[in-house]
Amino acid sequence: MKYISTRGDHDERRFCDILLEGLAPDGGLYLPTQYPQIDAATLQRWRGLAYADLAFEILSLYIDDIPAEDLRVLVRRSYTAEVFGTPEITPLKTLEPGLALEALSNGPTLAFKDMAMQLLGQLFEYELGRRGETLNILGATSGDTGSAAEYAMRGKAGVNVFMLSPNGRMSPFQQAQMFSLQDANIHNLAVEGVFDDCQDIVKAVSNDLDFKRQYRIGTVNSINWARLLAQVVYYFAGYFQATKSNEEQVSFTVPSGNFGNVCAGHVARMMGLPIAKLVVATNENDVLDEFFRTGVYRPRGSADTHETSSPSMDISKASNFERFIADLLGRDGARVKALFTQAGGFVLSAEDKARIADFGFSSGRSTHADRLATIRLCHQQYGQLIDTHTADGLKVALEQREPGTTMLVLETALPAKFAATIREALGLEPPRPAGLENIEALPKRVTVLPADVAQVKVFIQAHV
Repeated sequence: MKYISTRGDHDERRFCDILLEGLAPDGGLYLPTQYPQIDAATLQRWRGLAYADLAFEILSLYIDDIPAEDLRVLVRRSYTAEVFGTPEITPLKTLEPGLALEALSNGPTLAFKDMAMQLLGQLFEYELGRRGETLNILGATSGDTGSAAEYAMRGKAGVNVFMLSPNGRMSPFQQAQMFSLQDANIHNLAVEGVFDDCQDIVKAVSNDLDFKRQYRIGTVNSINWARLLAQVVYYFAGYFQATKSNEEQVSFTVPSGNFGNVCAGHVARMMGLPIAKLVVATNENDVLDEFFRTGVYRPRGSADTHETSSPSMDISKASNFERFIADLLGRDGARVKALFTQAGGFVLSAEDKARIADFGFSSGRSTHADRLATIRLCHQQYGQLIDTHTADGLKVALEQREPGTTMLVLETALPAKFAATIREALGLEPPRPAGLENIEALPKRVTVLPADVAQVKVFIQAHV
């Protein structure tokens, strides 16, 4: 399997090269030259596999430069009942017939990002050890990516992590999860700005090829193909749990800000998983909802990015969106590059907009008031306590579910991470897993920096 850039650089790369690289040299994102196609016999063979074995089957279609037995060991080491609290890893929580949550938040940081990060940590350590190299990971987080990456990479040989987050814009629990880590290879940088400023810095550093190569810069954001690939697995796992035969279709509603989570669903659908609809659910930062309704992609600046009660989706520049546009435009790299390098976003032609339906996408939007109402509804009607991002997804799912097709809502995080909004909605304190009762009181290790690429580079130079 070979990989090329969304922006037309057709220098084909192997998986382990792009694992350590992140962005392509031309600023694009890596995609496989083609998606492996899954037939009915393969789906049937995969049905009933344990999660780790299903992950191995899917990953091995995309990874041919790690020996199969080594890959199987890495995958089985990543997805265990000890790490995720249940043998199913991603069990379904049925709300009513035809409607369920897929539980993705049972990992060490209580968010779906653990599903990919636990594997990514294993892959990084394995490949760096094989090469005798080190890697300095530079990432940006709006809340959950950072802690998931840090918990997966802490203490890993040959890996340093530099994680940028918007200063003061995550929940207290999210901040405490990251900033309380005292491991020498973990560095938290709180940037005076919004998530998009952090993301822009990561891209700017990654696009400085000399700096990137000199300081061995890699990424764990969902611009890294390996992370997105790991997320493809739970779409298959959810489908198998929700259906009895491969003749059935399932729809997924995905809370989304950076488009990485739902892009994994797009990949699963392109492989042949019987997905009827992929529903993108946004909060008040509704750039993606606007696009799927109108064909207009209009990223917003820091001043126009709202601070909401589902902060992990407070994003106005969806990095992974470029991968979908590349597929929508038939892998026309020149057109993709032109669209994503022009200021102010872009407007699809009527012909291109009409083709969106061929990929199964639709979208919806949720507000703070919607969030509160959906948290109450889910608790009172279904007996389930959900977090704010999952509430955004459930609100949109209830609007867009169709008779005869099961709708799965991807759970984003556990409610404990967003206690203030749970208290506002229900007047109760969400339960916390053992050991996390007083996490906010732990000593913190964090450096506050302005939204300045040069200062971030200086910090990296001083700490590698």
